[in-house]
Order: sequence, then C-alpha cells, then structure tokens
Amino acid sequence: MTLTEYRRLFDLTGRLAVVTGARRGLGLAIAEGLAAAGADIIAVSAGMEPSGSEVEQRVTGHGRTFRAFRADFADRVSVLALASELAALERPVDILMNNAGTIARAPAAEHTDTDWDRVLAVDLSSQFVLSREIGRRMIERGSGKIVFTASVLSFQGGVTVPGYAAAKSGIAGLTRALANEWAGRGVNVNALVPGYVTTDNTRALWEDPDRGQAVLARIPAGRWAKPEDLAGAAVFLASAASDYVHGALLPVDGGWLGR
Repeated sequence: MTLTEYRRLFDLTGRLAVVTGARRGLGLAIAEGLAAAGADIIAVSAGMEPSGSEVEQRVTGHGRTFRAFRADFADRVSVLALASELAALERPVDILMNNAGTIARAPAAEHTDTDWDRVLAVDLSSQFVLSREIGRRMIERGSGKIVFTASVLSFQGGVTVPGYAAAKSGIAGLTRALANEWAGRGVNVNALVPGYVTTDNTRALWEDPDRGQAVLARIPAGRWAKPEDLAGAAVFLASAASDYVHGALLPVDGGWLGR
C-alpha cells in the first residue's frame, strides 16, 4: 500500500458519528478527534446546549457538520426516544461512540440502592439499549462501528465505586458478546479502556494530594492522562484501519494494566 492508501484507512470523511457524553471530558475530546479525521458529529448529553457549546465550536472548527441532542441516560424512555430520533435522520449512523457515564463514590456498605441503580442504568443498560437499536440498522446495511468506553476497572475492582466497577465490567462482557454476534455481519464492536484521566469523574482523586499521588506513582508513563490522549485510539477503532478488530478492549492507560 502507498502512504496515501494507509492514510485513507484513518479517514472518516463522509461518516456520521454519534458521541454520547460529548459535552465535556472524554466525549468532548473524542468528538473533536473524530471531526478532525473527517467525521460529522451528533453530540449527545443530558445537559447539551442546543447551540454554542464548546463541542460544537470544536467540531465546526474542523469544517464538519454538527447537531446536538439531549438524552437522560438514566431514563430508558429518553434513551429509546433518542434512538428513534437517530433512526429518523436522513443519514444513517456510521459510528456510535458509547461514552456517556457517571460514577458514585461510597464504601460498598454505604452504597445506596439509588446510586447503584443510577450508575448501572447510565453506564451499562443505556449502552446496551442504544447499541441494540442502532446496531440493528448497521446489521441491515452490513457496516458500522460501535465503540464503548470501558475502564481499567473493567479488569479491577477499584475502591468505593462498586456500581461503577460492576457496570464497566459489564461493558467488557457486552463488547465481546456483541462482537461475537455482529463481527460476521459487517459491524465492529470494540471498547476503549481509559486509565486515570483528569476529568470531572475523577476530580475527587486528582484533587486529593494523597490519593492523587498514590495513583500517579503506579502509572508507568509518569502522568495522568488528558482527555485528548484518547482521541487517536478512538479514531482508530472508528476507522477502516480497525476493520479486522472485533471484541477488543484497547487500554489507553499509560501502562497501568501492565504494571
């Protein structure tokens, strides 16, 4: 292959990507990365602004089209309504980035049913429902890319985040389960595995001098990740470069899981 042909493997021009949890953090960085690679973006978050958001500015700054949708991923009816809106678009969804997520921190003995139910709904159940609805149409077309945001806690138990650890472990299994069914039907299902990233979800850790330093000491790369560190891996899993990659959980963790 020529250099131009290799570059085309990562070119997302003409693709429509849905990025959930796109208002900030990882989702914002992933949406911009996909736009920089050529994809048009539909950004979804519970609090997404109809216009003028930071993610809109970043996407349109790369010359790509942008649309904003709101959905409450803790509410099954809202997720199904989002799926219906996406199905009614004039263009099919080529890429689904399942990134929306939440976390609740409390010792397991004090972890409430409310927190457990909310975290599992947002981080696992809604991911399956949206993937099922969009994936069904991808199967009909014989093409599509679905990428979940898993976690290093898909492999480890963590501390004081039992709901989150359970949900992200579920995402690992769901990634493999969907890949087993859909790989032969033209749909790639894989997952990013972020390590410790400086986002709002981890603020309680990186703002704590003791806990933040303990985490940092275990990262071989010697630093916490920035959201932008996930963008390249997201483009890879969304592009033709990953056409023979199915059911993979790709760590972007500074070496954490290899420690």
